[in-house]
Amino acid sequence: MAEQIAKLNYLKIAPRKVRALAGIIRGLSVNEAEAQLLVQRRRSSQSLLKLLRSAVASARNNQKIDPSTLYIKSITVDGGPMLKRYLPRARGMATPIQKKLSHITLTLGEKKDQKASRFTMVVKKKAKKPAKETKPGKKEKEVKEVKEEKEIKSRPKNPGFFQKAFSRKSGMDK
Repeated sequence: MAEQIAKLNYLKIAPRKVRALAGIIRGLSVNEAEAQLLVQRRRSSQSLLKLLRSAVASARNNQKIDPSTLYIKSITVDGGPMLKRYLPRARGMATPIQKKLSHITLTLGEKKDQKASRFTMVVKKKAKKPAKETKPGKKEKEVKEVKEEKEIKSRPKNPGFFQKAFSRKSGMDK
């Protein structure tokens, strides 16, 4: 039974907040855990998702394990070092602030008799948009004039009181 360990150190989120999500995904299959993390709205879900995907990729590439047989064997969230800062208060006093960091250790295990996953995760890749090209016969000046004409045509005929009163240009020159 193969195992894959992945670690994330010095995450700038308090361990208490990360442990809440770690408890949700503990013991789930990789597919189920990934789905749970995608749905969650907490800030630590992005970091846990990235760690989970990293562990799955290294298990697939280094140990040649099929990702569909993997599950989260254990996940531990430990406290890292604290950044100690101070907030100035009234009468020359200061209040201490503790900026807490987390260390996360994720262990993936392999189950041979795993149930078939309920769904498959599809990650969409971003496609580059083609650059807009201007017509080769027109000059930039002509293109600019055409745009200005379109803007003038799109303005309403009767702009109303407020647009007259609060427009940037004064109404005197009309």
